[in-house]
Amino acid sequence: KKSLADAVLLMMAIRDVTVEIIFLTQTVVGILGNVFLLCHYTILYFTGCRSRSTDVILQHLVVANFLTLLSKGVPQAMAFGWERYPRDLGCKLFVFFHRVGRGMSMGSICLLSVFQVITISPPNSRWAELKLKSPKFIVSSICLCWMLQMLVSIIFPLYMSGKVSDKNITKKKDFGFCVAVRHDKVRDALHTLLLLLPDVSCLGLMLWASGYMVFLLYRHKQQVQHIRRKNTSCRSSPESRATKTILLLVSNFVYFYTLSSIFQIILNCLDNPSLLLVNIAAVMAALFPTVSPFLLVSRDATARRFYFVWIRNAKSLAVIRSM
Repeated sequence: KKSLADAVLLMMAIRDVTVEIIFLTQTVVGILGNVFLLCHYTILYFTGCRSRSTDVILQHLVVANFLTLLSKGVPQAMAFGWERYPRDLGCKLFVFFHRVGRGMSMGSICLLSVFQVITISPPNSRWAELKLKSPKFIVSSICLCWMLQMLVSIIFPLYMSGKVSDKNITKKKDFGFCVAVRHDKVRDALHTLLLLLPDVSCLGLMLWASGYMVFLLYRHKQQVQHIRRKNTSCRSSPESRATKTILLLVSNFVYFYTLSSIFQIILNCLDNPSLLLVNIAAVMAALFPTVSPFLLVSRDATARRFYFVWIRNAKSLAVIRSM
């Protein structure tokens, strides 16, 4: 019986370590992808090679992804490999920045969808008047989104505490590097409802804009179908390609957000979630920030050229150093 119990404990330890390694690998890959994309957009901005209004929103999406991955990956690594946990203030800061980054990712995708709807709307639509004015409001909309996410995310650190803390907490829920302070169920339900309102609003607006973009793309395809028959070399317009890229981002975000939300709901329902479930929830929460830069690179010819030049230069430097 003792050997069987030891074998079970060993299998559980191997399982937890495997999930932790997957999460840390995912974090490193995601950070590298977002750093590459941020360098790409920064070079485009300073060289003036391409002037596209949505690039500004994509830059902030990359920053939000980077913030999400870093604020989750660093404390998880501390809890896993270093055997040192963030103190109370460090835990609250990590949780705050993670929630801001996560919320800003959703806000950026929402802004991308809305501004793209305005861009591709037909001249006789109600959005036509906003086409020329919309680029002027992009920066202010992004700043407003950052401020809103910071205000909403202030609530989260109030419910969290570091494992290394002087506070005597009787009701707590272990989340690996931090513990959550549990209150009565009514208070927790009101807190959850308050925090879900911005997410549900953004998600609803995002889905509406995506549905309208699909409708506009379908109608445009029907209108130019006879032109494609006459001219087989006819290519899709830049607006159409940008719209398809945004739709790809939205569909992936909704899919990964749904998976992450399911695990978050399970964690909130359980009084003492296992370490495995906490780690799987962390992996699910980091899926979109990890995948999105590679989706953007695959859809952007300029980014792909920049990537190949970057790889070629890195190989050249490696060869020179080895000589």
